[in-house]
Amino acid sequence: MARRRTTLGMTQLLARCAARRAHVLTVEAPGYWVVRAETELRFRARRWCAATSPADADVLAVCGVPGPELSEATGRVWDQLPGPRVRIDVPDLQTVDSALERAAAELVDIDMHRNDARERIQSPNLSGDHDHADHGRPHQQDHAQHAHGGYGEHQHMDHGAMDMAPVGIALAEGGEDRDGLEMDELHVRVGPVLRYWPAGLVVRWALHGDVLAGTQAWMLDSNLGNCRPPSDLRDGAARHCDHVVDVLELAGWPCAATIARTARDTLLREPNSARGRSVLDTLHRKLRRSRVLRWSLRDIASLTVKDCDGLGLPAALAGDCYDRLLARVDIVRRALSEPLEPNVLRVAAAGIVDTLPHLVDGLDLATARLLIASLGIDTAPVEAGGRDG
Repeated sequence: MARRRTTLGMTQLLARCAARRAHVLTVEAPGYWVVRAETELRFRARRWCAATSPADADVLAVCGVPGPELSEATGRVWDQLPGPRVRIDVPDLQTVDSALERAAAELVDIDMHRNDARERIQSPNLSGDHDHADHGRPHQQDHAQHAHGGYGEHQHMDHGAMDMAPVGIALAEGGEDRDGLEMDELHVRVGPVLRYWPAGLVVRWALHGDVLAGTQAWMLDSNLGNCRPPSDLRDGAARHCDHVVDVLELAGWPCAATIARTARDTLLREPNSARGRSVLDTLHRKLRRSRVLRWSLRDIASLTVKDCDGLGLPAALAGDCYDRLLARVDIVRRALSEPLEPNVLRVAAAGIVDTLPHLVDGLDLATARLLIASLGIDTAPVEAGGRDG
């Protein structure tokens, strides 16, 4: 009995130590980026970390109110989290603190995690009757039908037409390249739950080696119409800083991304504060002076003004990823002195879905992600008769 109490005490101690550095994976519902940003700020204040993937996560934080398709996608991500695991829902700013408190308490609840381990499916969707599952049947619908058919139809990625490994992982199949020769082709879907990625956006590619082709893009829950989150979920200068964070993190410069994140959080709390301007000036100088950043982003995903006009993009997005990054920071600095200035960089999700294939086909995956981040795609629903910023 004494040995059992000692074992339980050690288990509890280890759980408490691990919970001090919990890793949190956030799921952002379109339009609720402020809730996600506030959640990130609060869990970082607890010295918790942002998870890089479901396998790295201890806590799944659902920020905002997801639609049915995003909810289904979130459930599949939840299945991928290893135990011990905790899920919290953060529908608005008022619930951030209480949700994180609950996560902290549940992370050290040994009995709850034991019950969860007993009840959960050990290998979801990979059981012995895999050959008879849905993706044993090839999908014949075209993309227009997929876009309105729900997330469940997309998730299988046409596996029925692909070779499968014994555990159900899709293998590359044969496909023709531009020279008419056969080469390996692997179908990959990116989104909707991914760091530094537009909320609710899903993109499906065929990978020819490391080159993307056959791009298909769609928004989850696009049939919900003008279901906009509360108007106090602000946009503007802080939103631009949020997009800058995405580009800098993907470019591999976390130090500058931290400065941009600080500027975002400061502007959300004090939109007209001198501290916000000071942080932005520091960020601007750092970006301008960095030769490595310029070298890293120069000539990546370049667009001319004519390209932007033909693709229905704002002319202010002309240039390469480096130009778009600096333009966004300049616009933030101007917005602090002229808050009524229109957002000349806004890219709505409704238009970008049709434009993405023309932008990313022929790129590699890393370049495509930098391009998408540099566009600053706004996936928030547009309020009828109101602002769309």
